[in-house]
Amino acid sequence: MLLANPVFAESEKHIDQYKLNMTEGVTDISAKVYDLHMLMFWICVVIGAGVFIAMFISMYFHRKSRGYKPATFHESVKVEIAWTVIPFIILIAMAVPAANLLFDMEDASEPDLTVLVTGSQWKWHYKYMDNDVEFFSKMATQAEQIDGKFAKNENYLLEVDRALVIPTGKKVRFLITSDDVIHAWWVPDFAVKQDANPGFINDAWAKVEQPGVYRGQCAELCGKDHGFMPVVVVAKEPAEYDKWIAEQQAIQQKAKEEEQRLLAMNMTMDEAMALGEKVYNANCAACHMPNGEGLPGVFPALKGSQIALEDQPKHIDVLVNGVTGTAMQAYAKQLSMSDLAAVVTYERNAWGNNTGDLVQAKDINAAINGK
Repeated sequence: MLLANPVFAESEKHIDQYKLNMTEGVTDISAKVYDLHMLMFWICVVIGAGVFIAMFISMYFHRKSRGYKPATFHESVKVEIAWTVIPFIILIAMAVPAANLLFDMEDASEPDLTVLVTGSQWKWHYKYMDNDVEFFSKMATQAEQIDGKFAKNENYLLEVDRALVIPTGKKVRFLITSDDVIHAWWVPDFAVKQDANPGFINDAWAKVEQPGVYRGQCAELCGKDHGFMPVVVVAKEPAEYDKWIAEQQAIQQKAKEEEQRLLAMNMTMDEAMALGEKVYNANCAACHMPNGEGLPGVFPALKGSQIALEDQPKHIDVLVNGVTGTAMQAYAKQLSMSDLAAVVTYERNAWGNNTGDLVQAKDINAAINGK
């Protein structure tokens, strides 16, 4: 198996991206996977060398020019038994360590920490089941780098706005699922590569002993932005991790309080349109296009559409809850109520739609809470 090593530990200044082998990783399981890989490799080398050596010796010493004549026997019971029994023994010898390692990899019981990992087109959502902390993690590589206008940095396409943070020396269980299509959460240094299937929960686990930054990406072809769905995990010492968790809890509590304050405020049309355009370009333009015309047959147009011109409650519902069976995600947890109100207002008044509708945060709150 040929793999480039995508790990960028904090202390590393250089990375060999052309290493022609599996990465050895930073967990006990990843080290065992590497050792098993090398064991199987050398067994195959020995078998291959033995077969070719026997073949060349036979061809050289028993060639026709030396006066040898081919054997006339039709079959040999001893040979057939030998070439059946010997491979069987070899396979059993290889299966035993492989099965033991598989059992270890699947044993996610008794974790110190559980994180729910949810894949969405095209970002990851992390929810700490033991704490009141959750957030989305999106690629942070600048568009100018992707377009070739800026030089690529060393973490090109492997950087995010918010990384998953875990403590070192603790067994972390990952519950992995999806909101829409099949994704795959892959961190090579943890020897974790697990499919994220909508409607199902798979699990995996890792126990990282070395602090650092470990990178991976979605390993399942999940749509047009599949290549822009990186995974970044930061392993911190337990004391630093506890401090980080406390900070995140305080930030989220403050955000909830700010959201309640904003519910009592009203934006002007100019304020809503300015904010809505910013939110739209960041979250919606990739599918519905900056001009609102969408991609015919793939993503519907918003310009001149019935949902943007007439059905305001339905318009809000689609933004808040998404559309099952399509690429349209639920944005209730991804955007604030003010952002949602602004982007609905923008979509209903941009590109010549001009409905005059001004949606406020309280309207979004009513839709979310069914009031």
